[in-house]
Amino acid sequence: MTPLINKHLQAYRAQVDEIVKDLHELAIRIDSEELTQTVSDLRSRIHEPFMFVIVGEVKAGKSSFINALLDTGKEVTKVAPQPMTDTIQQILYGEEAEQVQINPYLKKILLPVEILKEIAIVDTPGTNTIVEHHQEITESFIPASDLIVFVFEAKNPYRQSAWQFFDYIHSDWRKKIIFVLQQKDLMPAEDLEVNRNGVMEYAEKQGIKDPVVFTVSAKQEQEGQKEESGFAPVRSYINQHITGGRAPILKLNNNIDTAANINDRISAGVALRQKQYEADTEFRNDIRETLVKQEAKSLKQVDVLVENMIAGYERITRSKKQELSDGLSFFPLLRRSVVSIFSKKASLKEWLEDLARELETDLNKELKAKLNDGVVDLADSIQQMAKMIDLKIRSSETILRDDHELFSDIAEKRNNILRELQEQFTRFVSRTENFTDESLFPDKSSVSPSLAASSGLAVIGIVLAAVTQGAVFDITGGILTTVGLIFAGFTTSSKRKQVLREFSKEIDKGGTRLEEEVSTNLKTYITNLRSRIDENFVKFDLLLEKEGEQIEKLTARSTNITARLETLQASVASDSAPPEAEEE
Repeated sequence: MTPLINKHLQAYRAQVDEIVKDLHELAIRIDSEELTQTVSDLRSRIHEPFMFVIVGEVKAGKSSFINALLDTGKEVTKVAPQPMTDTIQQILYGEEAEQVQINPYLKKILLPVEILKEIAIVDTPGTNTIVEHHQEITESFIPASDLIVFVFEAKNPYRQSAWQFFDYIHSDWRKKIIFVLQQKDLMPAEDLEVNRNGVMEYAEKQGIKDPVVFTVSAKQEQEGQKEESGFAPVRSYINQHITGGRAPILKLNNNIDTAANINDRISAGVALRQKQYEADTEFRNDIRETLVKQEAKSLKQVDVLVENMIAGYERITRSKKQELSDGLSFFPLLRRSVVSIFSKKASLKEWLEDLARELETDLNKELKAKLNDGVVDLADSIQQMAKMIDLKIRSSETILRDDHELFSDIAEKRNNILRELQEQFTRFVSRTENFTDESLFPDKSSVSPSLAASSGLAVIGIVLAAVTQGAVFDITGGILTTVGLIFAGFTTSSKRKQVLREFSKEIDKGGTRLEEEVSTNLKTYITNLRSRIDENFVKFDLLLEKEGEQIEKLTARSTNITARLETLQASVASDSAPPEAEEE
């Protein structure tokens, strides 16, 4: 270790400790129990020695390898034919030999062995053992490790469970790994070399450049066959790459790398949440835009319907006005008065009554035809609004899956709310009262149950027909009553202009009222229904609001940790760089 690094080591460790503390708070905030424990373990081991973690399958010879490597002449780690316990054994330096049971799954063994002043060795249960919790407790030690020593049984280093665990160590944690083929004394040299090459080849395929593979025999080492045992290259590797003052800076860098790895995982998970949030926000905006567009389309159809009604209304009333004007001119009026005295032909009174009845019949026929045609198209448009929303809900994009490493709970909550939204909307479109109650209408009067005999969306056409026809015939009925009163009051030709003026006035007033009330009734219904459809998304909107706030906070925290780790990494690299050679 360079003097500069030695001088700054404690300060660097303190920085790592502070960053990992914030990382621990971030892990708690994302509510990941497993990751929170991992970060807690990492923080608790920042000040421990460089840590070898010995992994491999049961009966691969891990414990024998450790006993031979330490070379104390004693059985430091118990060698047993079958796994007996879930305990991990952490072997550390101590002035006197001692064993301390930390918890049911961790035992510390203290030994006065020189090499343990710089390194600690962790003996783990087998990766393929049937003893409960072995895999879990082994995996819990991996993130805080500084070097993984992967021990294989020399005669069979191809077991699937072992390489699956290798993938976990290498892919998930990017840990430095060396490979040991143990019990080499049990097979011919030629076969041993084949297996050694096989391990190297597989490791290279998995992305390990220049894999380090040792072949050893703990039995030969412990029996004094030092040249044959293969342990000399292992000790040489440790001396060249780890001990001799290098272990502290290596461990410091490993802690930084592991913290960065964990933070990257969180950052990647948050980024995926962000994508889901953006997709959900886009989905929600699409729902709003669809509702607005469909509402605008339906409102335009109302304008067309009303325009057609008014055109028919004006055509009928204009024709009757002309007929009235012609009939009330001097000579026709005089002729009708004289003739009525000497014959049974219609009198003026009867003629006006007939004219009023014809006006009523023609208006009813014309307006009913216009309404029936327009209501069908309008009902289809409104139904399409609801159907499109239903389809969009069912086809909303799911990016964050409920099996996500960190955010499965968030994904499940979102999926539950979306599923609830689908079910709620299905119920909404199937219930008649959602399209018929009084709050949808400007006059606050609900549609008669007898008119709303259909269910759900199917009732809309009936609703529109009832609303429009009721409004139309209320208005035209009032007009015709007034026209009848005008006609009834006509007695002399001197009132001809007054009658025509009153008739025109009532017809114009009626047309304006017809246009306003039918338009208001239909447009209010459409707008209120659009709002009611949108109200189905209240819970989803609340989820989006909270998710947006949470993602923003998590992103800020993770980004801050990333920046601090990068700064620290650069400082450590700068301090540990060898001085430039002087020019000769």
